[in-house]
Amino acid sequence: MRNLTHHHVNEMNEALTIEVVDEPGSGGACHRYDVTGMDHLKNESATRGVPGKLVVLFQNGPILEHGVNGVTHEVLLAILQDRLEGFQSGPYANEYNDLALQHVIAAQSVLQLRTKERMDRGVEGTHTV
Repeated sequence: MRNLTHHHVNEMNEALTIEVVDEPGSGGACHRYDVTGMDHLKNESATRGVPGKLVVLFQNGPILEHGVNGVTHEVLLAILQDRLEGFQSGPYANEYNDLALQHVIAAQSVLQLRTKERMDRGVEGTHTV
């Protein structure tokens, strides 16, 4: 098991831990990621769902009002980055996976820039634009 930290940029994302639970499969990528550090009971959407289905809960409401109650785009991009890096280290390495990986890394960077800018303005964790 190992932890991912590609998503760390602020308190919200640092509160969420991504643990890679399984070993890479035949394609070189892992299949199970446990995300912890959120209180899903504070997320209104957690009451909707079907047993037996994986539910990805995104943050619902400002962190300062509702706490960390779901995942962010940065968390999912960190998982995608890890999977694509796994594929690129295995038998499925190709130019398409590489291009997708570069775009995922770029998307993560842009979202982190946005968060840092909001932190600098003192509005991160609020609904202020």
